[in-house]
Amino acid sequence: MRIKKQRRILRSVIMLLLACIVGFPLYYVFVNTFKTQREVVENPLALPQSFYLGNYIDVVREVPLAQSFGNTLYVTAVAVTVQLLIGAMAAYAMVMRRSTFNRVLEAALLFAFVVPAQSTLIPLYRILVGAGLVDDLNGLVAMYTAGSVFCYFLIQGYMRTLPFEVIEAARIDGAGPTRIFWSIVLPLIRPILVTVGVFQTMWVWNDFVFPTVFISSPSKQTIVQQIYSSVGEFATDWPSFMTLTVIALIPMVIFFIFAQRHIVSGLLAGSTKG
Repeated sequence: MRIKKQRRILRSVIMLLLACIVGFPLYYVFVNTFKTQREVVENPLALPQSFYLGNYIDVVREVPLAQSFGNTLYVTAVAVTVQLLIGAMAAYAMVMRRSTFNRVLEAALLFAFVVPAQSTLIPLYRILVGAGLVDDLNGLVAMYTAGSVFCYFLIQGYMRTLPFEVIEAARIDGAGPTRIFWSIVLPLIRPILVTVGVFQTMWVWNDFVFPTVFISSPSKQTIVQQIYSSVGEFATDWPSFMTLTVIALIPMVIFFIFAQRHIVSGLLAGSTKG
């Protein structure tokens, strides 16, 4: 009993240390948003002498936050919806009908999944140029559609645990594949859809590579691009840079707080069924 208690205390101490290491950059950024440039240079780790709100006022006044947030929200919402839809339909087709062709296709998808996206930027850019989608938010959505492969692998693993007796009963009653997918399969896989949706939302919202490569117009920039642009815009005004970073993080922090319980529960639900 004593040994278990000591292990629990040691585990708690280790987790607390790891939490401090992870949380230190967030503390550094957040605290310095309430300081003047001079305070940041003199003592960046100390608490602010007084809560200076000028950085937030300047950023809201000078940066088109509403436009950038609107662009990011549009791209994230459309891209994640398309990813989940394609991933779910692909998983349904693969699980419902196992064949040699499907196994080969699944192997090809697995190979495509492990190829770094950065290595395909040049051919992707040429494809978008040909389609007239460069510097277009819809072109950015098309690029994120590749995330459907990740959705497919997680969803199909969960889908294999479904009670296929219900699907067979629907077939006997005359329901076709489309009716079964929309009326039976989708409601049953809702937990994994929410989990994958959380992962993909955080990825698309925080992505830097694709917007930087495919978007050039200031009016179409995402919020992450605005943070990058602020380095040149504010020169060495680090308080303003960190203030914009905090503002960009707020929606994702709120989203994660409300969605975090689905991340684990959705992944574990499939392994505990049956």
